[in-house]
Amino acid sequence: MMQPELITQRSQDEFFMRQALQLAEQGAAMGEVPVGAVLVCQGEIIGRGFNQPIVAHDPSAHAEMQAIRQAAANIKNYRLSGTTLYVTLEPCSMCAGLLVHARIARLVYAAAEPRAGAVVSQMRFLEHSYLNHQVQVQSGLLAEESARLLREFFRARRKK
Repeated sequence: MMQPELITQRSQDEFFMRQALQLAEQGAAMGEVPVGAVLVCQGEIIGRGFNQPIVAHDPSAHAEMQAIRQAAANIKNYRLSGTTLYVTLEPCSMCAGLLVHARIARLVYAAAEPRAGAVVSQMRFLEHSYLNHQVQVQSGLLAEESARLLREFFRARRKK
């Protein structure tokens, strides 16, 4: 039988990942690659983001970066200890480094990014023992929904 706290954690994780998927859809509507992220502290969203490098003319405007910047501004601290980042796609090397610098406690991501994923797909950045902070990682939550959103976005883009 499953422990009640595991059920609660699993349903909470799914709730927040669905919030990230909604943000990814917002990005897609703007012509951005559909990736969304939410940063959560003690059950409350403190930062939201979706990919905006095209609109913002900023190559660093990834969903994770946007959510983390917003959270840091909201709590007025660049250290985001005890937080969980939910993101619809495996982070790239820039965003994986940001997780360490911001002291994010936990990363939950949906779909793997086979070309540029820095958590497991192309490199295992967060596993390096020399890092001064370790991030707990969970992958695959709502992966099919995220992958479907990405496939549909790129299929529509190729038709144009």
